[in-house]
Amino acid sequence: MNDSEQESFQQLLPFERIGGDEGLKKLVKLFYDNMDTLPEAKLIRDLHAKDLRSSREKLFMFLSGWMGGPDRYIAAFGHPRLRARHLPFPIGADDRDQWLMCMHKALDEIDVDTVFKEQLMTSFTQTADHMMNK
Repeated sequence: MNDSEQESFQQLLPFERIGGDEGLKKLVKLFYDNMDTLPEAKLIRDLHAKDLRSSREKLFMFLSGWMGGPDRYIAAFGHPRLRARHLPFPIGADDRDQWLMCMHKALDEIDVDTVFKEQLMTSFTQTADHMMNK
């Protein structure tokens, strides 16, 4: 990709840069597969229901709008109110770190450029920090 093409690509919405619905579905699948199988993600996995289908769908819907794509979550459930929705769950630094580790590994497994991956991880980290409540 030449400089002009790279600049044009970087101006796309994150939803487009991740690959639209298909790229986002892959990211969410890999994220929850990591959470479900990695022993080092046990704390964060234990905060979730045994069946992850609903969590997978809600994260996909949320990230779609969060990345500039269709606002599926808002259409289905209203404003995300992320912090309020997470308050019933005790989320500490270890939980945050495990969530971020699962997301980082998922991003490593999809085809996104390093700069975009770093931008996403910065945003995910800020959001995860905000979710901590213990």
